[in-house]
Amino acid sequence: MSKAITPPILAGCVGQYTETAPQHGLREHFQCAWVQQLPEDYAGGIAVVPDGCVDLLWHDDRLVVVGPDIVAARPDLRPGATVLGMRFQPGAAAHWLDLPLTDIVGCGIDMCDIWGQKARDLVEKMQSARSTREQSGLLQELLAQTASSIEPPSRDGTAIFETLRRPLGHEDEPISKLSRKLGVSQRTLRRRSHHLFGYGPKTLERILRFQRFQALVWSAGNGGLAEMALASGYADQAHLNREMQSLCGMTAGEFVRQLTA
Repeated sequence: MSKAITPPILAGCVGQYTETAPQHGLREHFQCAWVQQLPEDYAGGIAVVPDGCVDLLWHDDRLVVVGPDIVAARPDLRPGATVLGMRFQPGAAAHWLDLPLTDIVGCGIDMCDIWGQKARDLVEKMQSARSTREQSGLLQELLAQTASSIEPPSRDGTAIFETLRRPLGHEDEPISKLSRKLGVSQRTLRRRSHHLFGYGPKTLERILRFQRFQALVWSAGNGGLAEMALASGYADQAHLNREMQSLCGMTAGEFVRQLTA
């Protein structure tokens, strides 16, 4: 008899997770600062579901950029680990990293390999901090010193993300709507989306629809899956179930159970 596979725990459902607004000088470039603290006795896997975003992470004395995911990430974290994060605004990361996001889809890269000595100096200062709170403040201070020299996020990136994040009627074609809104061909739209988000607008649309479902579960609780599927923009519950398996590797029922436990 085959052994049942235990699904991983969603990252926001284990330990303590908090988000705060970034320093004023960073808000044009970053959505939030966040901290994830795992329990000392937790040794199971965790799943970080795709959200169309890019994060800078500080943990285990390393500064890492984690690229946009298409499927849930399964980071290898030790029990009791603390992870500090800075989440980029939509489309902002490409300017900070000076590379197309297609290069880092689904992976993490040490910032020393991208920024060189600048990142090594930042890491050395972070290692001298004595507490998580001090590290978080220092990380933002050091990023703020760089922010003034970084180009603001692309207006196209903001428009692409915000348009696809809003639910549309089933008769609407979001890619055509985006193309008309930006005044560009669909080929140009795909190219810009790949550069700013790591993948095309169709994939980003799938991920942001999944995020709408997650937000609806948080706000509405354990409602009917069929109704929540339609409200989130899925054709029906079967469509939701297929997308849940594809994007995060668990059933819609298990996903809802974890978020509402």
